[in-house]
Amino acid sequence: MISRVTATSMSQTAMRHLQANLTQLSRLQEQATSQRAFSAPSEDPSAAATALQLHAQQQRNSQYARNINDGLAWVTTVDSAISASTSLLRRARDLTVQGANDGALDATAKEAIAVELEGIRSELLAQANTKILGRTVFAGTSDAGVAFDDDDFTGTAGAEVTRRISDNVTVRVDADGAEVYGSGNDSVFALLDSIVADLRSGVDVSGRLTQIDDRMTAMLGAQGAVGARQSQIERAKESTVDESVSLEARRAAVEDADSVEVLVRLQSQELVYRSALAVTGRVLQPSLMDFLA
Repeated sequence: MISRVTATSMSQTAMRHLQANLTQLSRLQEQATSQRAFSAPSEDPSAAATALQLHAQQQRNSQYARNINDGLAWVTTVDSAISASTSLLRRARDLTVQGANDGALDATAKEAIAVELEGIRSELLAQANTKILGRTVFAGTSDAGVAFDDDDFTGTAGAEVTRRISDNVTVRVDADGAEVYGSGNDSVFALLDSIVADLRSGVDVSGRLTQIDDRMTAMLGAQGAVGARQSQIERAKESTVDESVSLEARRAAVEDADSVEVLVRLQSQELVYRSALAVTGRVLQPSLMDFLA
């Protein structure tokens, strides 16, 4: 059976081809403008699914980066507070050594030492109540305004402030105030009060040196633990930065269009479309008279 090819069928076929070329041209123009490999998931479902997974990983990695920065701020603050406290306690020890020299000091000199020790006690209390963004760094998860109320530890014992720095790792970012400064009668504040009282009453304070050394050892031990956690967080920060770069490269490979390739394909498609228009214009006669001619 022989089918008749009419002008209408030729016109419809030509229009379909032209429309297909125009659609492809429009898609390439969209890619050139947006620099995206696809504008809708239906264009490339597999790539769209991969892109969604990468975006989720990027968001999670960004959250870890924020946690790490916050955690570094905490541990840096804790480390600075303990460093200042150990310096103050060393000065307190030197003064105690001076005060233990009974033969060379009169009551006035001992009173001067006692007054300076009281000042050191006040400074130590201020360091023990150090805050970051309104939260005390030595009080655990307690929402109390201070970690120490005079001699007494008012924080939550054993309640650690932590930050998640990767999928399976959380790090403590605070320090136990009771461990660093002691609490109650065993606190560094009560110790300094006792030394001041001994100086004013004429009691030999040389026996207090061992207690000062023990408290300083506890402070340095806590500071060492904080330093180790700080190093861990800094390593995690480097890993997070590397992961961020890797994820962005993978996302770009899936979502971003190759500018040079798109430009070449766009120019080629424009040439194809123009050629199709020219050929169609020659093949499809504009009028019946031209067809009969």
